[in-house]
Amino acid sequence: MFWLNGPMDPRTPCLIGIAQRTIREQPGPEPLDLWEEVARAAAADARLPVERLDSIQIVYTDSWQYDSPVGRLAERLGAAPRHRAYSKVGGTAPQLLIGAAAAGIAAGEFDSALVVGAEALATRRAYRLAGEHAPWSHPADPKPPYGWERPPHPAELAHGLFLPVHTYAIMETARRAALGMSIEEEMRDRGRIMAPMTEVAAANPYAWRRVVRTSEELVAGNRFVGWPYTRNTVAVLEVDQAAAVVLASSRLADRLGVPAEGRVYLRGWAYGEDTWEVAARPALGASQAIPRIAEVAFERAGLGLGDMDAIDLYSCFAIALRQACDAIGLDPLGRRGLTVTGGLPYAGGPASDYVLHSTATMAGLLRAQSGHGLVTGVGMHMTKHTYAVWSSEPGGRLGSAAPVFVAKGVPIAGAYEGAAVVAGYTVAHGRDGGAERGILVVDLPGGSRAHAVVEDAELLADAKSRELVGQTVRLTSDGKVNVAAW
Repeated sequence: MFWLNGPMDPRTPCLIGIAQRTIREQPGPEPLDLWEEVARAAAADARLPVERLDSIQIVYTDSWQYDSPVGRLAERLGAAPRHRAYSKVGGTAPQLLIGAAAAGIAAGEFDSALVVGAEALATRRAYRLAGEHAPWSHPADPKPPYGWERPPHPAELAHGLFLPVHTYAIMETARRAALGMSIEEEMRDRGRIMAPMTEVAAANPYAWRRVVRTSEELVAGNRFVGWPYTRNTVAVLEVDQAAAVVLASSRLADRLGVPAEGRVYLRGWAYGEDTWEVAARPALGASQAIPRIAEVAFERAGLGLGDMDAIDLYSCFAIALRQACDAIGLDPLGRRGLTVTGGLPYAGGPASDYVLHSTATMAGLLRAQSGHGLVTGVGMHMTKHTYAVWSSEPGGRLGSAAPVFVAKGVPIAGAYEGAAVVAGYTVAHGRDGGAERGILVVDLPGGSRAHAVVEDAELLADAKSRELVGQTVRLTSDGKVNVAAW
């Protein structure tokens, strides 16, 4: 095989094995069983005996903490990989592992790598509802701390702002107000953007929700979770799903007899960060990082957005789609659509693992019809971003996991009393559909930001009935929690 301008470097990495699994009857297998199943399937697809894997990397699983995740899987597979990794939490983790695998292969450190992930959160829920403990193997003892790269800001914790369904909703309301959209216009637009995703999911055999929904069904007739988000427009987390990819050097792919049409290439990718605290964003509804990350990824790939034949944007919440489209100039209703899987609300959002599914699906698509595809990832609260360009044709340059952009934020205050202006907000709802409390991010005199809660039922109803962004509110504080009223 040759490059356009010369023979291919035998160390050029290529993706040669893919596998996905969705378990629809609960209780299902534990994550270790799922890791093994999709690892063996991806390796078989790659024509590679599993015991010959040089690298095994696993995406963090929320479902269960094992004493030695990579070691237990390697033991199951009969492999002795010299490179091992277990990721931190976040939706960018799969691409970071894939990028590390590709870099190691390109550097000649190893010839083959498995990246695998699985969640069994639907099964965990089934056991919980039955009043039982999951009877799974090799628990970590003591249980390690959660895999945060860093904990939430103290002011966020004090105001109960740590769930993505609330942080993303705050960003959504800020964007809505910045564009001058009414509450009704934003909801209708969200339905129009996300309804086509349900059609993709319905055609995807691995999707969790294979039901076509109209835009009206998505935004009306089902309960709010973090207002203005309805349950049908947010990621579905409690799924049993697994995915794996195998990468190899072109030299090894040749030896294994993998045909040219069975190889997909990472043409270029990039990683970067917005602020870790949502309240620190200079513009709550927009990303500073995405435009730069996308630019670098396309530059490394030697391609542009117009060259992409397929696209999968990370879609945990509508604001993730909208910020990406705003940043790269993508029409959300364009012919290529926004997803190849159906997205996290419909194909499934298995915690940190989704990008393995979108990458595997994109690779299968590019095998079937040559071309180029874009796969993005988002971690934490629209904090971490990856943009990866995949292709049926080799070329470009890989890049690394070093961030190409790290945003700087505005200061966050703790306790505050006095007048403030609402910058973004949400109303948290319980499982019964009732409004529980409001959570605000507010602008303070002097340029800093603060958090506040709303507890009064009449004010909660008012906040949902009209645009609150831009309104002056008055904060009182007990020294830890700020309470807003107007």
